[in-house]
Amino acid sequence: MKKSLFPVLFAILFITAGFSLTLGKYPVSVAEMLRFFLYKIFHMGNMTDEAVNLFRSILFDIRLPRILAAALIGSSLSVSGAAFQAMFVNPLVSPGLLGVLAGASFGAAMSMVFLKSWFAVQIFTFAFGLIAVLIAVLIAKMYKGNTILLLVLGGVISGALFTSLLSIIKYIADPYNQLPAIVQWLMGGISLVDRSTLLVAGIPQVVSIILMILFSGYLNALSMGDEEARSLGIPVERIRMLLIFLATLMSALTVVLAGMIGWVGLIIPHIARMLVGPDNKVLVPACAFIGAIYLIVVDDVSRMLFNVEIPIGITTSLIGIPFLIIILRQAKKGWN
Repeated sequence: MKKSLFPVLFAILFITAGFSLTLGKYPVSVAEMLRFFLYKIFHMGNMTDEAVNLFRSILFDIRLPRILAAALIGSSLSVSGAAFQAMFVNPLVSPGLLGVLAGASFGAAMSMVFLKSWFAVQIFTFAFGLIAVLIAVLIAKMYKGNTILLLVLGGVISGALFTSLLSIIKYIADPYNQLPAIVQWLMGGISLVDRSTLLVAGIPQVVSIILMILFSGYLNALSMGDEEARSLGIPVERIRMLLIFLATLMSALTVVLAGMIGWVGLIIPHIARMLVGPDNKVLVPACAFIGAIYLIVVDDVSRMLFNVEIPIGITTSLIGIPFLIIILRQAKKGWN
């Protein structure tokens, strides 16, 4: 019964993405979009070259990359959040637990100030996201004790370090040019995503999501505790490090695509858990679908609610905070 939900989620995702193609400052009706696709694919009907070029530019060059980016980011953050919640046996854990978002933000800000290259921003964002998690893991390895607790403490230290470094960068940045760009980046936004960036970042994201789904059985074992997982013959440390790497990779690449987007990896796993239960073999793919649908809808709201586009990171926070308060009562039932 729970697995039968996936065709429904896929249909909702497809309809949501298709409807989002019609939304924007230049209105495109569903009938016009269908007429364009029929003409391009099946050569049915008549359209002028000018109209064909216009619709191609609007639908394929501007709106489709943005919709695909929103779907990828929503899926990646949701799957990453579900994985961390299972590994750390805590329903309030989010993808930024080990400092990846703080590190990625520092990398982006530093490259904006010192390198001033969009390509450098993307590279340093990704690199410092991984470095932040590596620092958290190394701190945990320095001491003996509860591995999960030490990883959390390492993440707190790593996140605080890169948050402080980010504050220094913001302090020394040019207040007229560089600082506004950094602040805009930290608020999150998908408007700058192009097809080349989407392709480079999207492929490893999709691969990571698929691998996380394939390894979701290990998440069930880790959520029972290390001793129980070891009794099943699972190499706990190696599996945990592999899953952390996949979750970190997904999270860091979302910052490369759109800056800081919070709350998605925290609330979507709760929603999915209430729909399909705590079994990660079903929960993780459900998170991928629901996260994609959610962020596409939020992006539509961000760009259509007012005349000026609202950064999507602000919208996810405004929606996520009250939503989490509402679902907290039910979240414990779903976790158990």
